[in-house]
Amino acid sequence: MNNYYVIKYLDQRRWAEFVSNHSQGNIFQTPEMFDVFRATKNNEPVLTALLDKKNNVIEGLSVSLIQREYSGAAGRLTARAIIQGGPLMRENNREKELTGLLLRHYNREIKRKAIYSQYRNFWEQADSIPVFREHGYTYEEHLNLHIDLTKSEEQLWREVSSKRRNEIRRAKKEGTTVKELTRETEIKEAYEILKEVYSRARLPLHDRSLFNAAYDILFPKGNIKFFGAFYEKKLIGVIVVLCYKDRVYDWYAGSRREYYKKYPNDLLPWEVFLWAKKAGYKLFDFGGAGKPGVPYGVRDYKKQYGGSFVNFGRHEKVHKPLLMKAAKLGLKLWQKIK
Repeated sequence: MNNYYVIKYLDQRRWAEFVSNHSQGNIFQTPEMFDVFRATKNNEPVLTALLDKKNNVIEGLSVSLIQREYSGAAGRLTARAIIQGGPLMRENNREKELTGLLLRHYNREIKRKAIYSQYRNFWEQADSIPVFREHGYTYEEHLNLHIDLTKSEEQLWREVSSKRRNEIRRAKKEGTTVKELTRETEIKEAYEILKEVYSRARLPLHDRSLFNAAYDILFPKGNIKFFGAFYEKKLIGVIVVLCYKDRVYDWYAGSRREYYKKYPNDLLPWEVFLWAKKAGYKLFDFGGAGKPGVPYGVRDYKKQYGGSFVNFGRHEKVHKPLLMKAAKLGLKLWQKIK
């Protein structure tokens, strides 16, 4: 460790260049996403950056998001740290050793703030499992679904299940259309739809300030897109995607229950695939698809759009075991109340 030092702040230009030039660089590790998280109520982003003392070179970094459902004392019972697509380490023959150094410092810093940490991998990370295990993390398998946008539109359409193709056709026949949302008033309306969806599913949703900040910071750079499904000029469904380098990430989606028979949930992903392909993106990351072998309705829905499953897994470490038990009980109680 004598040859390296850890800091919580970085020059944004250097930070952005490091992520952009990294083969596994992704939107969630960028300074722009850090700023979005920082502007979100009850959230706290934490940057852990490892630098070489001699040359002041960035050897690695990790952006962790501490999520809380509430402020104050109640917030401490729901505080968890999520790291998506990190850490990013300079690709050399010391990668494992330096990952260990970064994790050691991160664990010391985060254990005062979060009940547990979870690293969600976006690429194959089998070689890092022993390093994470050495620092108290357990590994579990977890699926994501990828849509290869380099395929022709005809190939993509053939991979969509016949049931889903029929419902996409029905959506169009019913008069459902999709267009990009660009006005702030549309974004506010889209959030209300998501709020309704998450409440119905008894799941927590980020505060509106997340979407306001994303619109202010990411939208001008083209790193976020909002798409809406409309029926008779009324917004009935929405999908929010993040865009970075050659990838599009599914972020949030949902529709109004009373318009299910207009098939907005069926049409929206397909239209976004076509938009992303036309815009030159190569991959659509459909996001989490649960644990292999464990029934999961979301996975069943996503698989009907074709694509292929990847199993990059997750690393998790519980920092406060007693609070973890209390948090699980609190979540069940919150869901019952909802």
